[in-house]
Amino acid sequence: MKYSILDLCPVPEGSTAAQAMRNTADLAQQAERLGYHRFWMAEHHNMPGIASAATAVLLGHVASQTKTIRVGAGGIMLPNHAPLTIAEQFGTLATLYGDRIDLGLGRAPGGDHAVWQALRRGRSGEDNFPAEVDELMRYLGDADPKAAVQAHPGQGTHVPLWILGSSLYGAQLAAHFGLPYAFASHFAPDALEDASHIYRRDFKPSKSLVAPKFMLAVNVIGAETDEEAAYLRTSVQQAFARLRSGMPGKLPAPVQDIDAEIGPALRRGVDQALRITATGSAETVQRQLAELVAKYKPDEVILTGQIHDHTARLRSFEIAAQVMQSL
Repeated sequence: MKYSILDLCPVPEGSTAAQAMRNTADLAQQAERLGYHRFWMAEHHNMPGIASAATAVLLGHVASQTKTIRVGAGGIMLPNHAPLTIAEQFGTLATLYGDRIDLGLGRAPGGDHAVWQALRRGRSGEDNFPAEVDELMRYLGDADPKAAVQAHPGQGTHVPLWILGSSLYGAQLAAHFGLPYAFASHFAPDALEDASHIYRRDFKPSKSLVAPKFMLAVNVIGAETDEEAAYLRTSVQQAFARLRSGMPGKLPAPVQDIDAEIGPALRRGVDQALRITATGSAETVQRQLAELVAKYKPDEVILTGQIHDHTARLRSFEIAAQVMQSL
């Protein structure tokens, strides 16, 4: 089974976006050495703790610092952009780096309502996501001499598209277009079982994909002991709690007592949202990942892990790679 990384270019408290970007390139190089198949980044806005807002730009940097690993968006929030613009951006990446570029597409704004308004100034609020996906596919496909507009670069690059989602809508759309589907189970797992079932049941083969391809996103925090991993995990617990409270910030340093920091009630809600997780020593991570793979039967697993200390983050993904190789 292929295993990949989803990186949000986290900016820890006490650090800067510039250092976060250097850390991301370092992680991508390690991921390549460890056999990870893809290195994806996601579009988020107005979040001080995430430095991947200009996703295509940062992906170009990551691709330039690596040689073989696939590099892509997980994802681009397509309603924020004109499909032609995204076709040109990812067509440029594919022209520069060949068949290493992926393009995952989401429907959410990647931020709150203020972000939505700022990004879509002058645009209708109507949901045209299926039509925009179709338009983007045409820009990246074979050239149509009758088309009034073509993507240069982009046309003919056939950049592989994925549909991302955390609801039944994305599953239905991916099945309709015959595209691979990645579920955001790392932070919104409630519809996971139904979405994966609907996607596989309703999938229609396409020119790019003859059978369904389902990717499961899993939080991984690996360390030498279960106790150390639980301590490291308190950073993402705090970050998610602050986001839910409308106070996003940089990635917090870990704490010894998470309940004292955010309260047991909020912690339970956060843990419920982050329950598709493998946290602990190598042995614990192996057991938990094996259980998730056996239960949801993904075709591919994409791992993510928000860890405050960069060295600890590198070690966590090293442990995860060793576990995935042994499964």
